[in-house]
Amino acid sequence: MPDIRKEQERDELHRAIWAIADELRGSVDGWDFKNYVLGTMFYRYISENLAAYINEGEREAGNASFDYASMPDADAEEARQGLIEEKGFFMLPSELFCSVCARAAQDENLNETLETVFRHIEDSAKGSQSEASFAGLWTIST
Repeated sequence: MPDIRKEQERDELHRAIWAIADELRGSVDGWDFKNYVLGTMFYRYISENLAAYINEGEREAGNASFDYASMPDADAEEARQGLIEEKGFFMLPSELFCSVCARAAQDENLNETLETVFRHIEDSAKGSQSEASFAGLWTIST
C-alpha cells in the first residue's frame, strides 16, 4: 500500500511541476521553451566550469583569494587565447552566468544581453577544435 501512495504523490508532483512550467512559458511553444531552458542550463554549466578551472589554477599558483568573476574584463583578456586552447571557448568575467544573474533585475534588455553573451562564446570558439560544438548552439530557428 505505501508504494501506491508514493507513486500517487510523485504523479501529483509531476503534474504540479508541469502546470507551473506551462504557466511560466505562457504562449511560447513547448519545444522552443525546452531549447531555451536547456541552452540556459548549458550556459550556466560552462560558465561555472570555466570560472572553477581558472580559480583552481590561480589558487594552485598561490593566489588563495582569487575570484575570476570579480576580475576586470580587460585583465581577463590577457588569458583569452590560452583558455580557448585549453577549454575550447572563452568568457569574460562580466559574461559569466553569476555576473549576468547579479545584474539581471536591473537589465531592461536581458534578452539582448544574453544574445550578446551567447554570440561572444560562439565567436570565441571559431578557429578552435571546438568550433563545430559551439556553432549555432543558442540559435533558435523559427
